[in-house]
Amino acid sequence: MRLGVMALATDRTMPPAELAVAVEERGLRSLFLPEHTHIPASRQTPYPGGEPLKDEYYRFLDPLVALSMAAAVTERIELGTGVLLVNQHDPIALAKAIATLDHLSGGRFVLGAGFGWNEDEMSHHGVDPRRRRTVFREKMLAMIELWENELASFDGTHVSFSPSYQWPKPARRPHPPVLLGGGAGPVFFKHLAEYADGWLPIGGKGLKDDIAAMRDAAAEAGRDPAELSINLFGVFPDRGRLEHYRELGADRVALALPPAKRFTDVEGATADVILPILDEYAVLAEQLHD
Repeated sequence: MRLGVMALATDRTMPPAELAVAVEERGLRSLFLPEHTHIPASRQTPYPGGEPLKDEYYRFLDPLVALSMAAAVTERIELGTGVLLVNQHDPIALAKAIATLDHLSGGRFVLGAGFGWNEDEMSHHGVDPRRRRTVFREKMLAMIELWENELASFDGTHVSFSPSYQWPKPARRPHPPVLLGGGAGPVFFKHLAEYADGWLPIGGKGLKDDIAAMRDAAAEAGRDPAELSINLFGVFPDRGRLEHYRELGADRVALALPPAKRFTDVEGATADVILPILDEYAVLAEQLHD
C-alpha cells in the first residue's frame, strides 16, 4: 500500500511545486489535486452532505497545470487528479494534455476522474446533468481510443471524430491508470468495470462490502476483478484504519492536508502548517509502505 497526499491547492496554499518536493523528500508516493473549473454564484446545487461550500472550492488551481509544475521538480512521486471533471473538458484537447503530462513526467500521471456533483457548474459547460454519466462514458472511451491507437476515431452521440492522429502518446502504456471516483452502486460499478482501472472513493466507510460488489460487477463484465485497484483519497490518518485498508487490498491512500475539513486546529495551509503534518505522514509511510 502506497501512502501519498491529497491537497486542496489554491492560490492561498503552499505552492504545488514546493509541496511536491516536500512530499517526495519524505518518501510519500503521490500528490493528488482536485478540480472545480468555477463555482456559479447561483449555488442551486447543494454540496453533498448539505454543508456550506468552503472558501477553497472557489479558488482551486487548475490541477493539470499545477501537476505539471510539480512534475518539473520531482522524479518519483505519482501525480494524480482527485477528481478531474472530465465532462467539463473537450475530450480531444484533454486527451492531449494528459498524454503530454504523462509523457513529460515519465509515466507518473494518474487520472482520478468523476462525473461531478455541481449541476450549475456542469451546465455552464453545456452538459445536461441528467446525462452526465453517458457523456462522461463517451469522453473517457474517446480519450482511451486516442491514447491507445496511432489512428483513432470515435462515433458516439456526444463525441465524434473521424480517423485522426494525436501525439504524444502517454509514457505509461496503454494509458495512465483511470481511477473512477464516486459512491458505490450498481450503475457506478458498471461504468467502472467497463473502462476504468480502479476505484477512487473518498474515505472508506463500508469499504469491505463495496469492494466485493465492485469485483462482482467486474466478473459480470468479463473482467478479472484482480485488475481493478482500490485507491482512497481524502483520508485522515489513523494507524488502525490504514492497516484495515491494507488488509482489504488498498493500493493507494492519499492522506488529507489542510484546508480539508477536520483540520479545525490549524490556520491556513502554508508551508509552516503543511510541513510538520508531512513529517507525521512520513513516519506512517515508513511503517505501512509495501
